[in-house]
Amino acid sequence: MRLAVMLAVLLALSVAGFLLLPAGRALYEDTRDKLGKAKPVTPTRVSATAQLPGHPAGDTTDGLSNRYWAVPAPGASVTYTFDKPFRLVDLIITNGASKSAEEYARQARALRLDLEVTARDGTVRREQLALNDKPGPQTFPLGISDATTVRLTLGAPTGLSRGRHIALAEVEFFRRA
Repeated sequence: MRLAVMLAVLLALSVAGFLLLPAGRALYEDTRDKLGKAKPVTPTRVSATAQLPGHPAGDTTDGLSNRYWAVPAPGASVTYTFDKPFRLVDLIITNGASKSAEEYARQARALRLDLEVTARDGTVRREQLALNDKPGPQTFPLGISDATTVRLTLGAPTGLSRGRHIALAEVEFFRRA
C-alpha cells in the first residue's frame, strides 16, 4: 500500500512538472531579463511596404529622432531583419516626427502598432502596442526569444489630414547582455 501511494505521488509530481515546465521556463527567462542589462541591437536590413520621398524606413534606426519614416495612410508596415537570433527584451518607440513637441504636432502619428516577431524556428508572436499621443520614447518590455525579424504595422492614426502624413521617428531594439 505504501509503495502504491509513493508511486502515485511520484507520478503526480512528474505530470505536474511536465505541465508546468513551460511556465517555469518563461518565469526563469523573465527573471533573467529583469536582472540582466539590456544592450542595443541594430537590424541588418530595414524594408517597408510604403514610404514618402525624403522619409525612408531606414530613418527609424539612424539614432536621430529628428528624422522619421513617413507614410501616407495607415496599414503600412516596416520590417527589421537581424543577422543573428536574439532575445528581444525591450522595444523603444519614438512616435511622430520628433521628440520635440512642436515638430511632433506637425505630422500625424499612429496610436497603435501591430507587432509581429518571427523566431528562428518560424514561429510568430503577435501583439498590439498602444502608443501614447505624446512626444518622446515609449518603452515596451517584450521578452521574446530567438527573434530574427520584427514587423511593425501602423494603425489608429491621429492628426491625419490633407497635407500631413503618418510619422514614426525611431525604433530601438534591446537584447539581453
